[in-house]
Amino acid sequence: MEIGYFTMPSHPPECGLKEGHDWDLQTLRWLDELGYQEAWIGEHHTAPWEPHPSPDLILAQAFLQTKNIRLGPGGFLLPYHHPAELANRVAMLDHLSGGRLNFGVAASGLPSDWAMFNVDGMSGQNRDMTREALEIILKMWTEDAPWNYTGKFWTVNKPDTMFDFLKPHLKPLQAPHPPIGVAGLSKGSDTLKLAGERGYIPMSLNLNPAYVGSHWESVEIGAAKTGRKPKRSDWRLVREVFIADTDEEAWRLSVGDMMGRMMTEYFLPLLGHFGFKDYLKATPDIADSDVTAEYCARNNWIVGSPATVTEKIEKIYHEVGGFGTLLVFGFDYKHKPEAWYNSLRLLRHEVMPRLKHLDAGLTKAA
Repeated sequence: MEIGYFTMPSHPPECGLKEGHDWDLQTLRWLDELGYQEAWIGEHHTAPWEPHPSPDLILAQAFLQTKNIRLGPGGFLLPYHHPAELANRVAMLDHLSGGRLNFGVAASGLPSDWAMFNVDGMSGQNRDMTREALEIILKMWTEDAPWNYTGKFWTVNKPDTMFDFLKPHLKPLQAPHPPIGVAGLSKGSDTLKLAGERGYIPMSLNLNPAYVGSHWESVEIGAAKTGRKPKRSDWRLVREVFIADTDEEAWRLSVGDMMGRMMTEYFLPLLGHFGFKDYLKATPDIADSDVTAEYCARNNWIVGSPATVTEKIEKIYHEVGGFGTLLVFGFDYKHKPEAWYNSLRLLRHEVMPRLKHLDAGLTKAA
């Protein structure tokens, strides 16, 4: 099993944009020094608790400040970008990364973002746009000019050479393109079916472990369409993780600090508006009002001492049938940086050595 990081990025509304950006860069430097495999940075446009609209701005700086970790958007919201422009921008970013770029894509799930960009997310237009945009981006990277693509949402031309020397020339450093990752949330997720269908990296967001177990079925359904055999070692699970020397200290620093505050003030109310609190429940009979930060910490989060966290990760691993990479969900602890760094360090150096026996390649489907 590998470990990585997934951040929205999350910052409280009173945090300055540069202040939050600098915290994210600091965290990425720590992850690289500690030997984490990868990190993913989200994109949002209308969420003060998720304030970064352009993950590639962080990534371009982070590639200069790190050496080994793979980094990527988690992901670019494809309905809000012209696919030809994004194809060229990501190709350039891959060169700047020295080949350490992962390319995460997403359809966008915030109605306020849909409203800003005039996208009809209620009808599924965002998902249709995502598929079309990705098709154009891959065509830009892999098919020689000249060609014309006339889609439902975009028309793109890749012209032949003009005026002797003007021509499309931008391709990623990694051939044929950087690894592509997609994140899924809902049961029967269309995006996770797409991951299975195309052989992309599937990522399950931070939900109840029993619920997440159904996500692998979506990957397998998609893979069956194209005759692929998906590997559980490619599957990423995003979890809230906080480790301290004792269970009591970890609880105080998680539920009693920024993790608890973000969940209470933002994430749980947001999921409540969407009717998504069921995704966090251990059993369906739990009342929505009982799904609090404390409830999530007891049932969904991975919080505690190194010994407790080791036990919880192994339990989740077997509940879902095996996965390849645990992605730590990012929070803003710039007010207590030593505690957040220590949690990341303990996961890498105290917990992971105790989990070496877990091999997703050998685990049977749950």
